[in-house]
Amino acid sequence: MRTRFVRRSVSKFMPGETIEDAIAAARELGAVSLGTILTRLGENITAIDEADEVAAHYRHVLDLIRQSGLNAHISIKPTQLGFDQDPEVCYRHCRELLQRTDETGSFFWLDMESTPYVDGTIALFRRLREHAPNVGIAIQAYLYRSAKDVEGLVPLGSAIRLVKGAYLEPASLAYPKKADVDENFYRLATRLLEDDNTRPGALLHIGTHDVPLQARLLEVIRQRRVSPGRYEVAMLFGIQPARQKELAAAGVRTRCLISYGEYWFPWYMRRLAERPANIGFVIRNIFRS
Repeated sequence: MRTRFVRRSVSKFMPGETIEDAIAAARELGAVSLGTILTRLGENITAIDEADEVAAHYRHVLDLIRQSGLNAHISIKPTQLGFDQDPEVCYRHCRELLQRTDETGSFFWLDMESTPYVDGTIALFRRLREHAPNVGIAIQAYLYRSAKDVEGLVPLGSAIRLVKGAYLEPASLAYPKKADVDENFYRLATRLLEDDNTRPGALLHIGTHDVPLQARLLEVIRQRRVSPGRYEVAMLFGIQPARQKELAAAGVRTRCLISYGEYWFPWYMRRLAERPANIGFVIRNIFRS
C-alpha cells in the first residue's frame, strides 16, 4: 500500500484520501455539468463507537456540500454505521443523515454489500423510505434474486442505483458469466423504465461503464420518451472521464461517484478485479516508477 507505483495508479480512481480532495474534484466535475456522489471508503467497522465518528464525518460532508453549492449526494455502506454490531444504531445514524440531506437538498444512498447483507440493507431502505423520498439503494445485477427485489421496490417509488456487482459471489447466487450479467442488467433497467415506475421518488441510476449497454438503454429511453427526471447515468471517478463529459454535454444527466479515504486498498483491488483493463494501467505505472 505504501509503494509509490500503487499510490500513483490508485490516484487514477480517487482524487485523494481526504474529503477536501473529494470536494475539489466535485467542483471540477460540476464545472462541466457532472453531478457527483461522495463516499468515504471503509466497511465492516469492528466497534460500535466507530459508527459515531463515521456519522459525524458525513454530517461534515453535508455541511461542505451545502457551503460549496455542489450538486452532490452522499453514499454510505450500512456496515460503516454499525450494522454488524447493532442494526438499530445503524438505522438511527442513517435516519439522522437522511433528515440532513432533506434539509440541505442533497440525497442519501445506501450502497449494497455482499449477499449476507442484502436482506438487511433492503429492510433498512424500506424503513428510511417511509420518512423521505430522497433516499436510494444500490441493486446488483449479477445476483439472481435482484429481479424479485426490484419488483418489491417499485411500488414504494424507489431510487435504485443499478450496478453489475463487484463482490466475489458463488455461482449458486450470482451469474458467473459476464454476458448473463449484462443481459440481466438490461432487463432490470428496462423494467425500471416502464410506465408504472413513476411514483414520487422513483429514479434509475444506470450504473455502468459499458458504453454499448448504456447506448442500448438510452435508445430504450428515446423510444419510450422517458422523462429526463426519471434516470441518470452513474459512473466512477477516473473511469472513462471523456465518456462522462460526452454524456453530460449531450444533455444526459450524469453523476460521478467519487471515493476517498484511507481504507482504499480492498476497494482498489475490487476495481482491478471487475475491470481487467485496469490492470494494464497499474503495470504501466510499475515500469514508469
